[in-house]
Amino acid sequence: MYERFYRLRERPFALTPDPDYLYPSRVHKEALSYLRYGIESHAGFIVITGAIGSGKTTLLQTMVRGLDSHTTVARVMNTLLDPRELLESAMIDLGLDPSGQSKPAMLRALGEFLVSERAAGRLVLLVIDEAQNLSLPALEEIRMLSNLETEKSKLLQIILIGQPDLRDKLDRPELEQLRQRITVSYHLEPIDAEETAHYVNHRLARASIATPLEFPRDVTDAIHSRSGGVPRLINVIADATLVFGYGEERSVIDSTLIDEVIADLDATGVLGPRSNPNRRESVVPAVPSTAAPGPIAEAAVAPVAAMRSAEDDKLARELAERERELRRREQEMASREKELAEQRRVLADQYRLLRTQTPPQPSAQAVAAQPSAAPAWPPVAAAAQARPRVQPPSFAMYHSKRRPSFWRRMKTTLLGTPEPVLEDSL
Repeated sequence: MYERFYRLRERPFALTPDPDYLYPSRVHKEALSYLRYGIESHAGFIVITGAIGSGKTTLLQTMVRGLDSHTTVARVMNTLLDPRELLESAMIDLGLDPSGQSKPAMLRALGEFLVSERAAGRLVLLVIDEAQNLSLPALEEIRMLSNLETEKSKLLQIILIGQPDLRDKLDRPELEQLRQRITVSYHLEPIDAEETAHYVNHRLARASIATPLEFPRDVTDAIHSRSGGVPRLINVIADATLVFGYGEERSVIDSTLIDEVIADLDATGVLGPRSNPNRRESVVPAVPSTAAPGPIAEAAVAPVAAMRSAEDDKLARELAERERELRRREQEMASREKELAEQRRVLADQYRLLRTQTPPQPSAQAVAAQPSAAPAWPPVAAAAQARPRVQPPSFAMYHSKRRPSFWRRMKTTLLGTPEPVLEDSL
């Protein structure tokens, strides 16, 4: 259309993701560095997010083009799939035939393929674009695929490319195990006004076959102001500017022309509302809205609700059952505490009643009728003092005159002794 008029080889602002036209802005160079680091270090999951039209797919194409022959890549572009369909898509892209196989058979075939690739010294990458549209069961299936590993490293490396709401989905408590396996993560921010000027003129120079056409700085500033620094919107505005300039045969692009172009694009609704780089709404929400939808909204939500898997319903039922069980236990504990409080109150009343009661006093007649017991006299201590002490008997008188032994008396009788022997002593 306008290529010959502006001496261009091809349209420089086509919307197709062409790696030849990737402008190495700061954010894109950083994203490529993160991708290369994750692949070379055999990291776990690699997550790259960015706003709509921020150049994620172009970045991905550039990364794939830079891989060597020792890397096998499987790409999944359509993510409106259930877990089994996702596994089948990955196998088909790897050259495997999943038709007519059960899921265990498919997993075994995939595992054997990955082992053979590793034995041949090749790395296998699974790249999933538009990953924000994956359901929770599909993301869990991806996590299970990452369990295919050896004792040293992973057999399959997974890269997730998606919009900002992919991060919100990964922050859900159900995906805690997947989130912990993410080792490389980067978010593509919009480019600033300075980089917008370089971006536009870089593409014009790449497509030029003569002296390259350049957009002046006031034109690129107007483009940045309306596009918000989103590369896809920059391409739309710049391409329309070249079309308008060709129609009016303007060889120089000025601010008057760019103002007319932006006004026309806004009037026809081509640009739509101003882009929000941090948009958090996915095509397929993680949890369907609970608000009462209108007729049109119901027709749009019905397919989404139908896509919700049985695993999500099972998880919701389990959570509801746990909540009911917790409420029942709380009610039982509250009832038990009330009973214990009542028992403590009754015991306290009984104890107070016993403390206030006094023993009955005997009447005067009963006291007079009882015989008075005479105190014991004398007291024990006094009687013990008055009693004379009795000396124990002494046996010293028997110690001096001991009776001779039997053999001594026999000797005295037979042999005689000067002492007289009495008969009584025999």
